Amino acid sequence: MRDVRFLLWLFESRDNQRESEAVLRLLLEALTAANVVYLQFHPKTPKIYQSGVRYDEERAECRTCPIPEDWKSIPYVIHDGEGDCEDLACWRAAELLLAGEQAQPTFTHRLIGNKLLYHILVRRADGTIEDPSARLGMNSR
Repeated sequence: MRDVRFLLWLFESRDNQRESEAVLRLLLEALTAANVVYLQFHPKTPKIYQSGVRYDEERAECRTCPIPEDWKSIPYVIHDGEGDCEDLACWRAAELLLAGEQAQPTFTHRLIGNKLLYHILVRRADGTIEDPSARLGMNSR
């Protein structure tokens, strides 16, 4: 088994926003935990900010297609040389956890038109927010 896909009915409307956000938290924790395991088995993995990876947002294959959300673990991000916000935040949170800091991925959202746009960040143990996507090139174009 190489690729695992979850097909989840999330963020379909504002009516299921609370349910969708509860599932989002679980998925972020799961990707972070998978990354912790990866780093434990591959201790020579470069740190995210020294790895050379960059932020890049996922794009729909066509204008009318829904945008698929591929959540990439560390080896996929390294292989592709890029990741989007959940990929990068969950990698960074895993690094911090292995260093003994109680960090976790978190999210924020904003309304654009009638759609909510979510962004994934890292909440550090002291409550500060770190944005790996911004540090790795988001909004630099």
